[in-house]
Amino acid sequence: MALMPVKFDLRKRVKLAQGLWLLYWLSVIAGILVFSMGLFFKIELRKRSEMMDNNESHFVPNLLILSGLVACGINAFGGKVCHDSLDPTKFAKWKPMLKNYLSGCFGFNVFLFLVALLCFTMQFQLYFALAEGLRNSIKYYKDTDTPGRCFMKRTLDMTQIEFRCCGNNNYKDWFEVQWISNRYLDFSNEDVKDRVMSNVEGKFLMDSVPFSCCNPGSPRPCIQHHLTNNSAHYDYDHHTEELNIWTRGCRESLVSYYGGMMNSIGAFLFLVIGLEVAVMVGLQYLTTSLESLANPEDPESESEGWLLEKSVKETVAEVMAKVKALCKRNQVEGEEQAVATVS
Repeated sequence: MALMPVKFDLRKRVKLAQGLWLLYWLSVIAGILVFSMGLFFKIELRKRSEMMDNNESHFVPNLLILSGLVACGINAFGGKVCHDSLDPTKFAKWKPMLKNYLSGCFGFNVFLFLVALLCFTMQFQLYFALAEGLRNSIKYYKDTDTPGRCFMKRTLDMTQIEFRCCGNNNYKDWFEVQWISNRYLDFSNEDVKDRVMSNVEGKFLMDSVPFSCCNPGSPRPCIQHHLTNNSAHYDYDHHTEELNIWTRGCRESLVSYYGGMMNSIGAFLFLVIGLEVAVMVGLQYLTTSLESLANPEDPESESEGWLLEKSVKETVAEVMAKVKALCKRNQVEGEEQAVATVS
């Protein structure tokens, strides 16, 4: 017995075909948006690849680009089928391939679902890539004359300004590294010499941060040097004073930025899946209603469309039997090929 049968006359079939045609072209637009999102996401990762030690994964954006292209292709084909469905002559050429097409659409929806899940789970990998990358970026900030790191300072400064952040976890990360190159230090100065000599690793450490950590919205001129020295500034206490530098770490800011982007893309993919399922179900009803016309020579005759030709249980059993038969055939062919090779 057919699952969820629906009676159709010519008027209902025409309305269904027209509605599906519109939905298919809406799905093409959705595919273009998925492609654009994947491309934008890939570009954003490329822009800050130095912040991730060039270890960022482009697996998800590449899948999004592929999904967008495939969505455009299969939905444009579906729109063409719906357009030709009311002309028996034109529809006849599409009829033999519709079952495979609907199976492909089902597989594509499963693929989209997995890509949507990856959009949410990839955030963990991104978190660790940023943690390691930002730590190294701060370490190499001073190496403006080292090949391969020449633009690290510029990239990190622009990141801190754009995302209103400072350091990896917070601004105190700058206290633990020498972020001023030796070429800009006056070693004849006693203070500089004492700082370098007092450090086990011979580094010039100080309680200061780069200018890009400054908050331009603060009414007080930026205090970026001697942040923990209250006597170095008038009317200042770093324990109670609202610092006029960004206190949020860049890892948190970037994870929030990329995480929000991936959450939005994942949510949009679920909407696309809903749209794809709707057009797939609609096309199934349209094709079955055209195949079951009471009088094939009379296009105005009534017909019945259904979601599945048999019940869900029978359909699953039939699919499993086909899969088992296919596996068994492949196994037999493999054994025959092995025997032929040995002989």
